[in-house]
Amino acid sequence: MKKMLNSRTVTTLALLTGVVASTTFGSMLVAKADTPQASGAKDAIHAKAVPSPRLLTPTNHTLLMIDHQPQMAFGTSSIDIQALRNNVTGLAKAAKAFNVPTVLTTVASKSFSGPIFPEIQAVFPDQEPIDRTTMNAWEDQRVVDKVNSYGNKKLVVSGLWTEVCDLSAVLSAIDQGYEVYIVTDTSGGVSPEAHKMAIERMIQAGATPITWEQYLLELQRDWARSETYKATTDIAKEHGGAYGLGIIYSQAMFGGHEGQ
Repeated sequence: MKKMLNSRTVTTLALLTGVVASTTFGSMLVAKADTPQASGAKDAIHAKAVPSPRLLTPTNHTLLMIDHQPQMAFGTSSIDIQALRNNVTGLAKAAKAFNVPTVLTTVASKSFSGPIFPEIQAVFPDQEPIDRTTMNAWEDQRVVDKVNSYGNKKLVVSGLWTEVCDLSAVLSAIDQGYEVYIVTDTSGGVSPEAHKMAIERMIQAGATPITWEQYLLELQRDWARSETYKATTDIAKEHGGAYGLGIIYSQAMFGGHEGQ
């Protein structure tokens, strides 16, 4: 009899303990869920309406345009040459519209590669490209001195070919402390694979890939900036493909204007 009572007592106590434990544990869960830490309030992010320092602005970078010349274009097959010339012109006009310091450089222009694309020279009619013998523009002290003279930590690079002239200059500039952005659709390689592998190698080294139209709109970034609004939309209309046609259509049909 004593043994049975003990057994029942043990069973009853176990059941009561389970109920109490379950109730207590349940209360703990409810209490924990109600705490600010669990809801995320304690660790909430309080963001501000300010741009990232990683974005390009008209005053925080220098543009380096390398070897956009006929002989280099003849060997380019990663991009259609007509598209390349259009994109390069859009890039140059964007830099000019926002007064971005721009360095033009060529390689063996008189003996082998020919002059810089006439579209680029037309944008910067008073600037004579620095003509080199080195495939790596960063091994010509005149180019490096010119880039250094502007005092900008960020450097945007565009050129032919991606896997030679772009790559060597980009890696060299990165290793010397520059934050480098490579414009992928104003550069080109001897094959799609050569272009792609060069871009990947530069990204692995720390370069940031961008496109020319992205560059244009990143510099504008706010349609309320009326001083550069017309220049930005004019460049887009002339070189921006479907986007440019969209601007032409909206302005012609109902006076569209992004800043209003």
